[in-house]
Amino acid sequence: MTGRSRRRGAELLAALHAAVLAELDEVGIGRLTMEGVARRAGTPKSTLYRRWAGPQELLLDAVAAAYPVEVPSPAADDLRGDLIAALQLLIEWSRHPTARAVQAVLTERHRHPELAEALQQVFDASGRRFTATVLHHYAGLGRLDPALVTPVVEDIGEALVLKHAIDSGEEPTRQRLAEIVDQAILPAVGIRPV
Repeated sequence: MTGRSRRRGAELLAALHAAVLAELDEVGIGRLTMEGVARRAGTPKSTLYRRWAGPQELLLDAVAAAYPVEVPSPAADDLRGDLIAALQLLIEWSRHPTARAVQAVLTERHRHPELAEALQQVFDASGRRFTATVLHHYAGLGRLDPALVTPVVEDIGEALVLKHAIDSGEEPTRQRLAEIVDQAILPAVGIRPV
């Protein structure tokens, strides 16, 4: 495959991902079809069926392609900074259309439990999520007690970011992210912030 054809393939894939996300925003999960996505993308339905069995698989592929992967400092020498960066990454991703898609899937999980379960597998395939990635990285290198990195501790940062957004209607500032890290996450793993 030449560089030009790879580029065209990547552009087509990005267009199909954008189309499925836009179609989901407009019609919802229950009315999401390959026909609608193909029409929106301006491509034949057969193009979609060559790669995906149905619209839900295409949606999951779009989410997986855009889901961020945290990269903590390799030397594990800046836990506080890495945690703040992970929460900032969460905020940046929350602005992406795939975040709305994830919210739609989770809101409809009682109607589409198989889709919610498949979405969880997308998250697990990319590793852990946001601050959990950082905490496990540091624990794996012996910088944190792994016994303190519990599922509740993994969720503290994300929960407080979402609570702030719900309560205030605004994204938390970098200062608020630092407060979440200093006052909640670090103490939960036995570290007193300076």
